[in-house]
Amino acid sequence: MILKQYYLGCLAHASYLLGDEASATATIVDPQRDIEQYVADAERFGLQIRHVFLTHFHADFIAGHLELRDRCGATIHLGSRAEAEYAFTPMADGDTLHFSGLRLEVLETPGHTIESISILVFDLEKSAAKPHAVLTGDTLFIGDVGRPDLRASLGWTADDLGAHLYDSLHDKLLTLPDDTLVYPAHGAGSLCGKQLSSDTVSSLGDQRRMNYALQPMSKEDFIRLVTTDQPDAPQYFTYDAILNTREHVTLDNNLEKVLKPIALDEVLRMGDAGAQLLDVRDAVEFARGHLAGSINIGLGGQYTTWAGTLLDRVKPIVITAEPGREQEAALRLGRIGFDHVKGYLHGGMAALAARQDLVWPTERVSAATVAAELVSADPPLVLDIRNPPRVGGQTHTRKSEYSTQPHAGAPRGSSSRTPHRCPLCRWLPIFDCDQHSATKRNYQSH
Repeated sequence: MILKQYYLGCLAHASYLLGDEASATATIVDPQRDIEQYVADAERFGLQIRHVFLTHFHADFIAGHLELRDRCGATIHLGSRAEAEYAFTPMADGDTLHFSGLRLEVLETPGHTIESISILVFDLEKSAAKPHAVLTGDTLFIGDVGRPDLRASLGWTADDLGAHLYDSLHDKLLTLPDDTLVYPAHGAGSLCGKQLSSDTVSSLGDQRRMNYALQPMSKEDFIRLVTTDQPDAPQYFTYDAILNTREHVTLDNNLEKVLKPIALDEVLRMGDAGAQLLDVRDAVEFARGHLAGSINIGLGGQYTTWAGTLLDRVKPIVITAEPGREQEAALRLGRIGFDHVKGYLHGGMAALAARQDLVWPTERVSAATVAAELVSADPPLVLDIRNPPRVGGQTHTRKSEYSTQPHAGAPRGSSSRTPHRCPLCRWLPIFDCDQHSATKRNYQSH
């Protein structure tokens, strides 16, 4: 038996190749949309990819099930309560795939979503009765459990799904032997839970002892625990969960269409028409100079999560990148279903060498300079866009970071602060537009 885990750090996403050497069969579980690594490893192991499972309709990325179906002829398997536009084999409690040295058995574990499943992995050379591992999807994480409040299962409330999650954990997963290895679909950094560990595998016994959500408590207390203090979820989560149920273009086919250079004049015209100009260079390089009107989301770190948070899902995207990194930028957007890239600025920033009027710097100032400005006669507005600090799975709002006092320059009679729905910022001042004017730079194509 072969069990290989793949971990994609920028999405904190784990996927799996399960191989049976005797039958030369590979099964892929929760694949990312770019499937080359699975295809290459299957070939290296002498296997053919014949099956692909989704443990649920993922909300934070687009899975590669259609890519594996089209490329390898793999059969798609989903939980029996799933509904999708494409053909799939529904898998209910106890349904199995049996190979010479490997058996996969499905447990229906609704909670994170209603169609969620977990997959028991039996290494038949060791034991046909005792599972070697369980792939838990987003039902059970290392250090946490799947949140039930995402809108991936439309028509179900967080309390309804929380009750299902409690039953799935206590009636299904926690009945397994303590030495069963737990392989989840996400780790630390994912927004599918609030206290995920950086470990990517554990034993069920360790989770039984150490996971805060698995400690003895009533169902009501559990529901209260898992439905409060969850991190804000980007709006693209619902979009991705629905797209994973639909027949859609595969990643390779889309990249063939979108990876094309666009001349500067055409980029300017598209920007004037409402296209999103996405600069994926490092923030330091962006600050030194960038095409006017651009948005900076650097390829370092959680590029895709921030892109899904900040970018519009309909307006076309034009990429500015260091030469040679355009394909990476478009591919990583494709991982979350943002296929509306129209191309990239031909030559990158070098295309602006003769148009310095279109190059803007972003001034970076020290804390001491800001402190001096704040006590001046005309203090600036300081907008803190950090997420609230989290300690032990709880959200803590510090007054020093998120002041509820009116900004010193706010007009008399205005509201001090107002809640804002953007996950990047918690509080924004209300200004009297008649008393405060703002200038907006613009550019014109030539």
